[in-house]
Amino acid sequence: MNGESVPTSPPPRPEDRSHWLRRFALVVGGVLAGYLVVAYVVAPLLWRTATKRHPDLSGGPRITETANGIPGDPLNLAAVGSESDLVRGMTAAGWYPADPITFSTSLRIAADSILRRPDDEAPVSDLFLFGRKQDLAFEQPIGHSPRQRHHVRFWKWDREHNGRAVWFGAATLDQRVGLSHTTGQITHHIGPNVDADRDQLLQELQQAGWAQEVYYEVGFHKAFTGRNGGGDPWHSDGRLGVVILQSPATASPAATNSPVNKPAPAVPE
Repeated sequence: MNGESVPTSPPPRPEDRSHWLRRFALVVGGVLAGYLVVAYVVAPLLWRTATKRHPDLSGGPRITETANGIPGDPLNLAAVGSESDLVRGMTAAGWYPADPITFSTSLRIAADSILRRPDDEAPVSDLFLFGRKQDLAFEQPIGHSPRQRHHVRFWKWDREHNGRAVWFGAATLDQRVGLSHTTGQITHHIGPNVDADRDQLLQELQQAGWAQEVYYEVGFHKAFTGRNGGGDPWHSDGRLGVVILQSPATASPAATNSPVNKPAPAVPE
């Protein structure tokens, strides 16, 4: 190149190389220290906190049974709280306690269904869990006849969470009255989307101020489809909706949330 020499970079000085190695060691050490703190301190603490806050429902049942031992409606809800909190919360959310099945109430719901008269406390049929029928049952009317309604049954579990009762529930929509596909008995036929009633009930408890926390237990159901005791098909995403109940700050539920003042939902098209 016309005798000109090409300039070259000076070799790195030993002190520069030492400074770079120290910085590299600090970065690696910081990453390693962060990993150890997260993996061995933070993550276990979060898991312990979540476990303490959320009940372990993995040992609970999945499907109810009819009196004849036929699989009934799937469980899709769980509530944590006292019986009083559950009853008051459901009432504030616009649900009526269902009357027990007796000869008188059976005649009443039959007449009201035929004559299309409202019956906000019409009885619901018995389903069984833990070897007994439901402990509590609620309904939410649709239109002006017990032919269509939202309803939910609750059973108290023999386990508690932090000293509070745990209730398993099955919420479904009664679409119409007809004959059971399995026994031929007169019954209500439920809608197939059991997740819709689950989500609606949880949302209404939140809106009424009775839900401290709502979350979903993913993978609770392994089978996502089935048929209930009346032969009606149902489908689900497999999640169990869980509500931790808490009384609202006000001394009594707002009047606008009371089922007495809450208008009945419109009849679906």
